[in-house]
Amino acid sequence: MTTAMRAPEPVRLATLDELRGQIRRKGKLKGRQPDHVALEEVQALLGPGPHRRDLLIEHLHRLNDEWQCLHDRHLVALAREMNLPMAEVFEVATFYHHFEVLRGDDQPAALTVRVCDGLSCELAGARDLLQRLPAILGADMRVIAAPCVGRCEQAPVAVIGQAPVVRATAANVKAAVDQDARAHGLPADDGVFDAAAAGPVSITSSPEETAPAYVGYQAYQARGGYQLAAAVASGARPADDVLKTMTDSGLRGLGGAGFPAGRKWGIVRQQMAPRLMAVNIDEGEPGTFKDRTYLERDPHRFLEGLLIAAAVVGIDACYVYLRDEYHGCRAILERELALLQANPPCALPRIELRRGAGAYICGEESAMIESIEGKRGEPRMRPPYIAQIGLFGRPTLEHNFETLYWVRDIVERGAAWFSDFGRNGRHGLRSFSVSGRVREPGVKLAPAGITLRELVDEFCGGMLPGHDLYAYLPGGASGGILPVSMSDIPLDFDTLQPHGCFIGSAAVIVLSQKDRARDAALNMMHFFEHESCGQCTPCRVGTGKAAQLMAEPNWDHATLEDLNQVMVDASICGLGQAAPNPVRCVQKYFPHEVL
Repeated sequence: MTTAMRAPEPVRLATLDELRGQIRRKGKLKGRQPDHVALEEVQALLGPGPHRRDLLIEHLHRLNDEWQCLHDRHLVALAREMNLPMAEVFEVATFYHHFEVLRGDDQPAALTVRVCDGLSCELAGARDLLQRLPAILGADMRVIAAPCVGRCEQAPVAVIGQAPVVRATAANVKAAVDQDARAHGLPADDGVFDAAAAGPVSITSSPEETAPAYVGYQAYQARGGYQLAAAVASGARPADDVLKTMTDSGLRGLGGAGFPAGRKWGIVRQQMAPRLMAVNIDEGEPGTFKDRTYLERDPHRFLEGLLIAAAVVGIDACYVYLRDEYHGCRAILERELALLQANPPCALPRIELRRGAGAYICGEESAMIESIEGKRGEPRMRPPYIAQIGLFGRPTLEHNFETLYWVRDIVERGAAWFSDFGRNGRHGLRSFSVSGRVREPGVKLAPAGITLRELVDEFCGGMLPGHDLYAYLPGGASGGILPVSMSDIPLDFDTLQPHGCFIGSAAVIVLSQKDRARDAALNMMHFFEHESCGQCTPCRVGTGKAAQLMAEPNWDHATLEDLNQVMVDASICGLGQAAPNPVRCVQKYFPHEVL
């Protein structure tokens, strides 16, 4: 017997009006759909699309500069314009310190004043300045602490908008605010500067100026600039000869890692094309300001070094990553790059200038690459190494600014010119950023292997009156702390590791008998805690916990050492791995301070 099949009853989902209501409600979901006013504002600022994904941070900067903050309504509109998930735009915007995301109708402060709380500025009175300024400037001004802004020789430093106030006092900061001095002026391009010709010399001696005259494009060419780059690009100067000279010179990466430059060129040169270059000018190590000093005086010597490296290695495109704190340097590079590209001395690779956004971690090469790609600046796991798979998945030559700065002089003058400098069995020149308790802080171009005592006496005019040498940091926040009894160690790559320290980018901070090494170590640990990207637990949690323990009168050495070992063994990148260095140095060389 068969049973007749009955058609299923229709299921009512919604009426037409109910469906329209659902669509209207979804269209009003906060944080999802942009309002037409915000969308028009973003479109007017950025221009017509499509917009490249890797320019996300550049677009965030344009919004931030225009409105002095990032309104959430503009972030929603930007996500629509770039065809990106809102969550992705928001997570990038909130990662970087120089972006302030505001919700709804919240408005930014009338003006933001940042006071550097790095060690050199703290020694010069920054903490007192931070406490006094809010009452002096008024409630509509925002006064905040900022990590090292790269002007340690001019400490203490405040930054009003984008304008630095050096040797800052409550009076001169108030005067600058009253004058609405919030932009960094563009200096004259008629400067005269040639560090190589001067040889070992004090490049700066605690200058007050913030915008020195620099060597512009025409002046640089008039003195023989770009002739070598043109010869290499045309083949008149064989690339193999240049590579050999670089290798024979012994030049090592001057950003801190110290990898031989010639060897790095050879490795990337062997990789499959297209090859890219990423230049690191995210000079965020506390105590370091050498790259800024050279860049704001002689930008084309760096650019010519970049072109020579690009020609030898076979680079298709170069990305120059400049820290956001260097507003004056950015204005110089924008102007001079435009002049170079308008009247090139030879065939140029594509050169793009990228702006950091206040994240020390982006000084790590793979984190910098992530940031250039428009992402959060989080270090990558290795291998693969960026020489094989780097920027946009291509083989990438990564260099620090100063490494490229010396290329022209080394190739023109010969490998022996560079390697013949040196003391105490070391070879080459080093640019030391010296700050702290010395008479004449600044950048000192000195022989590699010079000792701290020699550096202070011969290049810095000795200690400040009333101050005696007590301790020093040979390599910034990461490089550890050594006592006066060890001030005769040659300062160079590989000489400090046996003592638990390293030279890094040669950021030397000098302490006197009026300072304590434990206070310096705590300042550095607060810095690491603030700058940890948060990707790995040992660094994110370990730096904060270590700072808490170090604030106690008597240190819990066993617990601190447990934290130290975990950070060294399990952190993804050098930030967490190097954070314990100052702690261990205090425990080893200054035990009387932490009993």
